[in-house]
Amino acid sequence: MSAFPDPIWPVIVLAIISAGDAVLCLKPVAFIAQCFDNVGWPERLWWVMPTLKFAATAGLVAGIWIPYLGAITTVALVVYFVAAIGAHVRARDFGRNLFVNATGMLLICVAVLLFSFIF
Repeated sequence: MSAFPDPIWPVIVLAIISAGDAVLCLKPVAFIAQCFDNVGWPERLWWVMPTLKFAATAGLVAGIWIPYLGAITTVALVVYFVAAIGAHVRARDFGRNLFVNATGMLLICVAVLLFSFIF
């Protein structure tokens, strides 16, 4: 595993996506609120999601200069989206939120991990 991303651009794209996702979770837009409800994520904990996503954004950006931080953050995002997929499956929520959002983001995170840090 590489200490720094090479190329950098996939990590920057993932950071932008993560920041956008965090903004959408601040006061969850309708489809995100519905997603939280569908998987049984308690409303009293909704504040955790934008906090995690902004932290991921910061870790990805800082990881351009801090050894291994970008890779660790990307691995953490992979784990997060595996857990999200598990939550959707557990809740039998087999719609758009599982197949487009969670699975799509998992694939993007795995691609960034492989492309920028492994190969």
